[in-house]
Amino acid sequence: MASVPVDKDSADQKLQFAPFSSALEAGFWHQLTQKKLNDYRLDESPKNIKGYYYNGDPVGLPTRLTLEFSAFEAPARCCPVTGTLYNTNTLEAFKTSDKKALLEQQATEIWDSIKSGDALKDPSLLCKFLLLTYADLKKYHFYYWFCFPALCFSEGIKILKEPATLDQVFSSKQTSALQAAYDSLCGETGTSAVPYFLIKYTGDTVQVAQLRDWDSFNTDLNKVTVGVYDPCTLPQHPGWPLRNLLFLLASKWGSQLDVVEVMCFRDRTLQGSRNIQHSIVFQVKLPIPEQSLNAACPKNVGWEKNPKGAMGPRMVNLSECMDPKRLAESSVDLNLKLMRWRLVPSLNLDKVTSTKCLLLGAGTLGCNVARTLMGWGVRHITFVDNSKISYSNPVRQPLYEFEDCLGGGKSKALAAVDRLGKIFPGVNAEGHVMSIPMPGHPVNFSEATMSQARQDVEHLEKLISEHDVVFLLMDTRESRWLPTVIAASNRKLVVNSALGFDTFVVMRHGLKKPKPCGPGDSSDPSSSSSLPAASLFSNIPGHRLGCYFCNDVVAPGDSTRDRTLDQQCTVSRPGLAMIAGALAVELMVSILQHTEGGYAVASSSDDRMNEPPTSLGLVPHQIRGFLSRFDNVLPASLAFDKCTACSQIVSTVGIVGIANGTVSQMLEAVLLAATLNCFQVLQ
Repeated sequence: MASVPVDKDSADQKLQFAPFSSALEAGFWHQLTQKKLNDYRLDESPKNIKGYYYNGDPVGLPTRLTLEFSAFEAPARCCPVTGTLYNTNTLEAFKTSDKKALLEQQATEIWDSIKSGDALKDPSLLCKFLLLTYADLKKYHFYYWFCFPALCFSEGIKILKEPATLDQVFSSKQTSALQAAYDSLCGETGTSAVPYFLIKYTGDTVQVAQLRDWDSFNTDLNKVTVGVYDPCTLPQHPGWPLRNLLFLLASKWGSQLDVVEVMCFRDRTLQGSRNIQHSIVFQVKLPIPEQSLNAACPKNVGWEKNPKGAMGPRMVNLSECMDPKRLAESSVDLNLKLMRWRLVPSLNLDKVTSTKCLLLGAGTLGCNVARTLMGWGVRHITFVDNSKISYSNPVRQPLYEFEDCLGGGKSKALAAVDRLGKIFPGVNAEGHVMSIPMPGHPVNFSEATMSQARQDVEHLEKLISEHDVVFLLMDTRESRWLPTVIAASNRKLVVNSALGFDTFVVMRHGLKKPKPCGPGDSSDPSSSSSLPAASLFSNIPGHRLGCYFCNDVVAPGDSTRDRTLDQQCTVSRPGLAMIAGALAVELMVSILQHTEGGYAVASSSDDRMNEPPTSLGLVPHQIRGFLSRFDNVLPASLAFDKCTACSQIVSTVGIVGIANGTVSQMLEAVLLAATLNCFQVLQ
């Protein structure tokens, strides 16, 4: 091979490489958060990801390797880099990870690809990265450490001819020919960037080819030129991707090659003008390979230094720069998604969060139910209440404050909606100030009161039809009657909660089958007499369960008439409403997790030792609590075929009245409690 003249100034110089500088965009961390919560969970196995580098950065920028939200697709004209993500579960595991072993593993993979020849077929195997991370999803602190594995020569690489810009080496015609040839090569390979390639130029002609075409392309080893897609912007130094390419050349052809010309191809577009003349060209002397291709992996380096210039990880705090609303939304879902990691993998959160809940009553029970619903990630909550906040409310009703009582008090329904929005801006809450017509509370004083009652019934029916679950959380028994009738007619799931002094009941109403059953049909609630005696106490299917009024012996009436103050108010132990409200929501969630939903067979106290029907446990009909004994029982009862609220005749009247748009029959029924008894003989 012909000798090459050596620059006097470069005779003793060693080639130095500009290391990669990691650049992680906030979108990558957001994507990692979602992957960790939803997919990876406790899995610490390595994951494949992709970064990219670009050879068109302005002067002064570091040699960046970028990861963004996609981490799976490289942008146009950028060179993709395959990487491996190691995401640890704890900060301690992050700190104690064997960094040397991780680097050695990645370097060995590169060395194996060189030995096998795979790196010639797929040069992207020469440039890889490793990312070790720990994500603190409570504080949104992300710890990370990049590694860019590179194989090393023990004595370095000598520069024979110092780097010169392309316009100093190539003519303008050669430069244009090189640009066209490179674009053509990208088109042939179906990529927007080719990381490594071969170059041959004579006169004004420039040819390029893939590394795999080495034998046919480089017929004359006296002059070999290789090109590298170079992300570095320094005029005297190449970027990190060149290191492993030179090791490949030395390992494969070191005995035949002495000098290699390197072109660091840089392609910049500024103000619509494309330019590659700032690319650099230089010559190096290939070291004699120290290891045979059968030897173990050579010495390697690659871990990135931290901003202080020391070997160590980096940390980014995204809690302040993330959108507060998105941050709140992610944090709200955090505990729920953590349940699925280990405790309840089969939990269907989407079914819970997408449920639309109607809360009839925004008092002590309503406030506690709303807060628990938000804890479960429910986004759609609607309040219905006609009362105002009094001075006695804020200490027992957590959605209100002292200021809400001033000036006669704010409407509970509207104040509750406002407070939910302040607690979590992502909630979709509505408030409706309206009265619910009740049996025993006449409304036939004037045409105006009758008209208002009709509007209230129509509005209530519309709200119930638009929601999935109805919570009955009012103060009086009779106020629950009309919603029960409408919900039964619309076949909506109803969860009812009521308080005594130290007792409470939480129950789900029976959910009627979509199609009415004929007399004597096994699914007809009226045919309960045909059931075996044992089924009256256990294994009652959801469509046979009774409602809040099924055990009444008299129709509901005015329960506040001729009552003293302590009898008119709900006087209960302060902690009772929180317990009952929480159980009401937990009952709803358990029902939603059951494969049959509201039609699920009712669990009873006898089932406590049996295998639960859902991942969250039992699905009872009723939960009756006794705070004085700190005890709960789970009774179940059948629907009554002459119930004043959920029986077939009452539901039919309700459907007909509302369907006709007159609600006359329904309205007449709520004028006096005695009217309800008439339904029992209408059959």
